[in-house]
Amino acid sequence: MSHRNARLTVHGRRILVERVLAGRPVAHVAAEMGISRPTAHKWVRRWRAEGQAGLHDRSSRPHTTPHRTRPAVEARVCDLRRSRKLGPARIGPILGLPASTVHRILTRHGLGRLAWLDRPTGEPIRRYERDRPGELVHVDIKKLGNIPDGGGWRVVGRTAGDRNRQATTGQRKSSTPVIGYSYIHSAVDDHSRLAYSEVLTDERQHTAIAFWARANAFFAAHGISVERVLTDNGSCYKSKQFTQALTAAGITHKKIRPYRPQTNGKVEPFNRTLLDEWAYQRPYRSNTERTAALADFLHTYNHHRCHTALGGKPPISRVNNAPGRYT
Repeated sequence: MSHRNARLTVHGRRILVERVLAGRPVAHVAAEMGISRPTAHKWVRRWRAEGQAGLHDRSSRPHTTPHRTRPAVEARVCDLRRSRKLGPARIGPILGLPASTVHRILTRHGLGRLAWLDRPTGEPIRRYERDRPGELVHVDIKKLGNIPDGGGWRVVGRTAGDRNRQATTGQRKSSTPVIGYSYIHSAVDDHSRLAYSEVLTDERQHTAIAFWARANAFFAAHGISVERVLTDNGSCYKSKQFTQALTAAGITHKKIRPYRPQTNGKVEPFNRTLLDEWAYQRPYRSNTERTAALADFLHTYNHHRCHTALGGKPPISRVNNAPGRYT
């Protein structure tokens, strides 16, 4: 492979061939260009056999590998990786192979990292991304326990936390009082990862329809015209009213296969980010305080937070080529 200090690039090889064709001895041309005679003869020979295409670099990979591991053994290595999630150090002794050989086999078949595998099936994850903003928007709901006024037990301790919870619910004698849940409705654009979320009181169909109307307005304000919406098979999304609301706006409703949340693969990771960087990022004294912090998180996520799938840039950088400042 050529590098910047190479004696011969493709252009240099053409010069070599031109000088030889002009009638000059190969040995003299090789000495002028600072290369050996065998090298000069090699490029002249390739040019005569293949023309200009023969002057380009070739892969150094051998045509045959006689000592490569047999296909049946490689299949067994891959099967152990998928079914039992074992690493090279564990698979090697089982099959009588060096760990380094097992590692090369796993890498060759795209199984080198467990993070690249779908956990339930053990198959390599197939990642996809739409070509333009609005072509597909992922929508989902995350259920989150409410925080009693004054803080939960993680903030103020078990005794005070139970007191706050009982005061909030009015169940002073209950050993396990329940204060309910919040439902975080989220919409994430497949191409840009631009996200919109709201904390709502339930996950019923009318709530989901109203949320989508506001989310659609959010995307429209950023110049994104939504074409398709992808959801799971929750009851609110299976309702005819939700699909009709999308259809009335000229949007196609798509649902994932049952029990396959990986298909909704843009909003599910976003839900984990919500938990790590907003819901559990710091202790909150009340549910109202946590809800109020969501707006700051969304602004940081959309305008400043670097995203590995976007080359280290924030989602806003992919929306109509808008500039984004990220830290």
